[in-house]
Amino acid sequence: MAAAVRFSPPARSLFDEPLAIAVQGLSPRQQVTLRASLQDETGELFEACARYQAEDDGELDLARCPALPGGSFSGLEPMGLLWALQPQKPFKRLVKRDVRTPLHLLVEVFEGHGPPPGQLLAQAQHERVFLRDGVQRVPVREGRIRATLFLPPGNGPFPGVIDIYGTGGGLPEYRACLLANYGFAVLALAYYSYEDLPKDMKEFYLEYFEEAVNYMLQHRQVEGPGIGLLGISKGGDLCISMASFLKGIAATALINGSVANVGAVLRYKNVTIPPLSFNISRIKVNESGVADIIDVLSNPLEGPDRQSFIPLERAECRFLFIVGQDDRNWKSEFFAVEGSKRLQAHGKEKPEIICYPGAGHYIEPPFFPMCAASKHLLVGKMVAWGGEPKAHCEAQVDAWRQIRAFFHKHLTGTQSGTCSKL
Repeated sequence: MAAAVRFSPPARSLFDEPLAIAVQGLSPRQQVTLRASLQDETGELFEACARYQAEDDGELDLARCPALPGGSFSGLEPMGLLWALQPQKPFKRLVKRDVRTPLHLLVEVFEGHGPPPGQLLAQAQHERVFLRDGVQRVPVREGRIRATLFLPPGNGPFPGVIDIYGTGGGLPEYRACLLANYGFAVLALAYYSYEDLPKDMKEFYLEYFEEAVNYMLQHRQVEGPGIGLLGISKGGDLCISMASFLKGIAATALINGSVANVGAVLRYKNVTIPPLSFNISRIKVNESGVADIIDVLSNPLEGPDRQSFIPLERAECRFLFIVGQDDRNWKSEFFAVEGSKRLQAHGKEKPEIICYPGAGHYIEPPFFPMCAASKHLLVGKMVAWGGEPKAHCEAQVDAWRQIRAFFHKHLTGTQSGTCSKL
């Protein structure tokens, strides 16, 4: 019998759901190397490989057979070929630009443990998709708002969430649409470097974000009385500012966010919050030319920088802080703890803080490979994001579950999300 790769689900699966991989038809205890690869829309190639030995019956099931030393990972790692994917060119991060098309995962099986690779014994492709069947993708160009709304199948109304990314700008949609697969109405919101929005991060007006909140609150398919906010990195402190000054926010989840305003002046009506100061002389550059910027920002508890601390005690919502304890972008755990102290000092509910050892800055939805370093648009050079690949992947899986549970609890009063399977 010829060797064959078997997937479960067989042909396509959602990007954030586990994928079972097995090989049938090998010789008893045959040694093989498995290589996984996928290309993003720009043609960047991401690859991982692992060495295995088939069982006595010639079966190789990644859920039962540990990877042997010498590949991208070792040990029993059923999803290792996905979380261990690394860019062929350094400093590239896997992002999905067009959520309407899948990413194609190729798995190849080679004879022996190489290098060089032995004879190709089998190969198969699998589609990793982002939009569940029936989810609507609706471009939004109302007033000043530049966004995309994702609506689950059915009549609704659905709990509503606004999703905001970091300093990369543009309009990333992949996290919003994956979240919509679980029964949320999610608005992916651009705020700079997109269409006619500001080209750079100099100053932001909270009135723009208020328009987006009101759009969601007034939408007939969004369940009231309040909506959720989800932000990563710079998107996190924007979400805290929104929760602190705007009405209609019931729950705010932050992924490695700051409790101080960072990178640009923030204005709302007669209020101005200056950005936290920084000192570029505190950048450390390693022998590979990668910058460590963990110590660059000043302390928002000291001197004039106290003005940059966002008055989150004004918020009427519940907070969830997701923290990667190996975040090298800034001190996310410090920010979460200080935010918690300030809330409690003003008689507010203690926020939920979930810390993940070994997780870096870019905690993405499950099975996005960890990006250890890439170009930081504000710093203008390659920076380290932190993280250890296996721990980071495990953090992404758990954080995704925690975020969904948090929104279900505080937006609908229920404990769990609907299944997102295709």
